[in-house]
Amino acid sequence: MPRWAPPSTGPRARLRTMDTQVLLIIMAVFTAVAAIALLIQAAVMFGIYKASRALEEKVETLAPKIHAVADNSLVAIQESRVKIAEITAKTSQILDSASRQLAIAENLLTDFSGRARSQLDRAEMVVDDAMTRVQQTVGLVHTGILRPIREINGVAAGIRAAIQYFARGGRPNPDRATADEEMFI
Repeated sequence: MPRWAPPSTGPRARLRTMDTQVLLIIMAVFTAVAAIALLIQAAVMFGIYKASRALEEKVETLAPKIHAVADNSLVAIQESRVKIAEITAKTSQILDSASRQLAIAENLLTDFSGRARSQLDRAEMVVDDAMTRVQQTVGLVHTGILRPIREINGVAAGIRAAIQYFARGGRPNPDRATADEEMFI
């Protein structure tokens, strides 16, 4: 077969030319679609450019205000740091002072409780001593005064009984003895 064949004019040749034309039309349509897409993309990019410019203008008008707020914030933060440092120092001093005063109060309380305990011990010793002396005094009164009084009372009762015995004239009469016994019962 020959390598090169002259173009034929048959149905196949027409089909080839038609395929080529369809292919060219499809390529033209896709190129048009791509061109339209590029135009839309360019329009969107232009819109983004316009929006970013408008935003930039708004930011430029707000920039001095933002800087002023930032500067004021920095000043306020620095002042707050100074005041917080002062408050921290004063709080530390107050806590140290309170700690010292608490230690002093604790020492005073310990000393007071020790003294009160020793005074209570002394008072207890005094009360015990007084009670011992009262008991000794009561014992002495009992032995020194009451015993002789009882003995004198006993002697006086004996003398009275003897006087009554002799005053009645000797032995008691049995009627009188029974009456005395009945009264005793």
